[in-house]
Amino acid sequence: MRIVFAGSPAAAVPSLEALARAHEVAAVVTRAASPQGRRRVLTPTPVAARAAELGLPVIEADRLDAAATTAIEALGAELGVIVAYGGLVREPLLSAPAHGWINLHFSLLPNYRGAAPVQRALIDGRGVTGVSVFRLVEALDAGPVVRMREAGIPEGATAGALLEQLAELGAHELVEAVDAIEAGTAVFEEQTGAPSFAPKLTLADGALDLAATAPAVLARWRGVTPEPGAHAVVDGERVKLLALARSGAEPVPPGCAVLAGRAAIVGTGSAPLELREVQPAGRRPMPGADWLRGRGGSADFEVAS
Repeated sequence: MRIVFAGSPAAAVPSLEALARAHEVAAVVTRAASPQGRRRVLTPTPVAARAAELGLPVIEADRLDAAATTAIEALGAELGVIVAYGGLVREPLLSAPAHGWINLHFSLLPNYRGAAPVQRALIDGRGVTGVSVFRLVEALDAGPVVRMREAGIPEGATAGALLEQLAELGAHELVEAVDAIEAGTAVFEEQTGAPSFAPKLTLADGALDLAATAPAVLARWRGVTPEPGAHAVVDGERVKLLALARSGAEPVPPGCAVLAGRAAIVGTGSAPLELREVQPAGRRPMPGADWLRGRGGSADFEVAS
């Protein structure tokens, strides 16, 4: 099929690669290059970079306005495919391709409709997630589903690692969906059950409540790693908690960080956790134990009252 593909982050790259192998990608729509890193170097999206390597035309657009709509309509695509593009598809563009648009979503719909399904599932402590391919409609992630695949969540997986796994799984399901649409055998079924929602994470979502139980703290840490990043506050300054793990050390009060042998541990509302890697404000990442030694062997994180 002749396809227009819309996507931006690294999680969309496996889908672009799979579709480029199996079908004709007329063009790739992605968000515009943006300043990245400390030096604010203007950098294309991962999808734009891969599209260039594949020799595919790229349309940069932060929103699908009239100009973008005109450019996409001129492609004469039979089907639109969207994976984490970062913008909404509305009429008349929604109906422009003969077969409309399909969307790969990283949850088992109607669970976790919205921008952060992987992160929210981890924060909630779920053990199972999956991917869904559905027909795009104007309502948020509410269209009928053509492909769905369940996936277990590996023990200790962060949002970044889980998203990589689901991106590969989703790429396979997406190609299966496009093949079925092309063959005329695709069956779309309406979503059933009460939906839940997964709004985009903010910096505030990365704040760890060290008065919560250790499993709850770890679940949130996994869900916000690597973005927006987990943190806690010491002496009024935010410390990023880059690597956190279970610990068998003796309990300490919630928020109290001390050395236990060669390890740095921090107390929670139940068992302590190991601070394997931290990044104090304005400094490089370092082992948690080194950070604590530099502070005289202890620190007190702020704990919600």
